[in-house]
Amino acid sequence: MSDARDAKLRWDDVPETLRDDLARKLEGLYGHADGRDAFDSLAGDKQQALLLFAVRLSDLNLWREIESVENVYGIGGVGMSFRARRGLAAALKAHGQFTSRFASHGDCAEGFFELGRSRAALHFLRMKGDASLWSIHFDLHAPAATPLSALRHFWSEKVRGEMPDWDAIKSALV
Repeated sequence: MSDARDAKLRWDDVPETLRDDLARKLEGLYGHADGRDAFDSLAGDKQQALLLFAVRLSDLNLWREIESVENVYGIGGVGMSFRARRGLAAALKAHGQFTSRFASHGDCAEGFFELGRSRAALHFLRMKGDASLWSIHFDLHAPAATPLSALRHFWSEKVRGEMPDWDAIKSALV
């Protein structure tokens, strides 16, 4: 497991191409009016997780669907809750790399698994009662990829209770 203190970044460490868009999405996070201040106040694991999501979702042309980040975590699982644009569900349904099959949890309105990745796959969940409130996390072993990957997911997360940290996800994305 990585030492989150070693991973601490400053706003100026973020690539300039990402800073403008990221700043708007971080405004208001944890009471910070400014995205720069919000980012700088995050623990290193949260900064790293946030950057993993920004890059991966940009690669999938889905980062634009995120309006504002509400929470982010990078230890004990890598995830984020956020407010989404109205079209996120439709974008995921139309996207060839996502499926809603078996992706929702009982306490959620709907869910989507990323296809085509056996490791570090995205899992979107829309909360009940608020159409704009979503969460997303990385599954180290993708439940929708192959039967073996689904078994690994079940064994590691459900039976053993192991959740990956941002460093494990980053390694799996390479």
